[in-house]
Amino acid sequence: MLRFKSLILLCAITQLALARPVADLRIQGSNTIGANLSPALVTQMLIEQGFHDVHSVPVTPPNEYSIVATKTLGQQIRVDVSAHGSGTGFSSLKAGQADLVASSRPIKDSELLALRALGDLKSPEAEHVIAIDGLAIIVHPQNPLSQLNTEQLAKVFNGEINTWEALGGIGGRINLYARDDQSGTWDTFKELVLSPANHPLSATAQRFESSEALTDAVSQDPHAIGFIGLPYIRNAKALAIVDGPSQPMLPLNSLIASEDYPLSRRLFFYLPPTSQNALAKALVTFTQSPRGQAIVAQNGFVAQSVRASHVQPGAHMPAQYQALTHQAQRLSVNFRFAEGSATLDNKARQDLLRVIDYLKSHDKLNKHVTLVGFGDVKDNPERAQLLSKLRAMTVRRELEKFGVVLRDIRGYGANMPVATNTEDEGRMKNRRVEVWVD
Repeated sequence: MLRFKSLILLCAITQLALARPVADLRIQGSNTIGANLSPALVTQMLIEQGFHDVHSVPVTPPNEYSIVATKTLGQQIRVDVSAHGSGTGFSSLKAGQADLVASSRPIKDSELLALRALGDLKSPEAEHVIAIDGLAIIVHPQNPLSQLNTEQLAKVFNGEINTWEALGGIGGRINLYARDDQSGTWDTFKELVLSPANHPLSATAQRFESSEALTDAVSQDPHAIGFIGLPYIRNAKALAIVDGPSQPMLPLNSLIASEDYPLSRRLFFYLPPTSQNALAKALVTFTQSPRGQAIVAQNGFVAQSVRASHVQPGAHMPAQYQALTHQAQRLSVNFRFAEGSATLDNKARQDLLRVIDYLKSHDKLNKHVTLVGFGDVKDNPERAQLLSKLRAMTVRRELEKFGVVLRDIRGYGANMPVATNTEDEGRMKNRRVEVWVD
């Protein structure tokens, strides 16, 4: 009899769960974004839209959240956030179970094709860069190692290098910690580190759905090494990374904002162009606003707000570039180009507007801006220098549309690479235009 009553109770609970109305906005995807950033953005967006009594309600599955708010006339709305990995977001969108995808990597060609009925998800109306993040390579805080190059990283996570002594350190065996297969963090690490070397991940790696759980495990294991999004370093120690001929770089905000750091990445919201969800559109708009980007920074990611900073001169810099570091400050924006393309991507279009706003507010529109172009290695160094200057001229044309009169345009060819030139990803990083103001 007791077993029968329990069965009836279970059925009743199941029916109640099935009867729960569909949320007004369903965000699915990245754990990196969904763990804290998405709920914070949703909460503030609702408050600024005049909703009150905004609060989270308990949800049983881990990495899922519900945010409830009340309208002026007492009607409630609900926003559900499910953070089980970027890949799950696109799958849920196709299944009609999501309105907005949070992704810590760009949409894949296969996903783009599978979702073509919803419109072009690579279009400016659909693909929205909401923040810049850096994959931090983390070790135990007492680990004496200070830096690794991407080739060493690939061999470590493949298992080819399995002791700290082989890296010049101490500590014996290396224990590997990695995000799970649904994670955009894993996709990014695989794309930037393992795939160029054609290395699979070692079967000995421990896998984690949760960013917090991974970083806590690393900080408690003297033999550990892992990779994680920037806000989740916490008590672990981050290593400086070298990619090819680049200088060693720590995951610092300035290097991640410019996307010079070898393991920097973009975080996205994907909203189908066909969407009629007003809350989803409002959230995307709010996230790009100064207030939205402030919340991005408060949650440990790198905001896309434009800032100027001094750059320390170094021996690896051309003499004229060293002189520029004494005369001007560099803005925290780089414009980059794909091979054979002079078209600004979706992030660059937003950055262009942010740069214009910065120049206007700081009275820098008239002969205060210098554009500096760089490129990847070519057979002819003179051709590399010419192409780097042509890229700077492309940005100049866009700025001139808003009334900017430049002080100077320079091209430094293949000098000062920030990534290896042996892979497409590295060459794209090296093709860049910096913005300097005096």
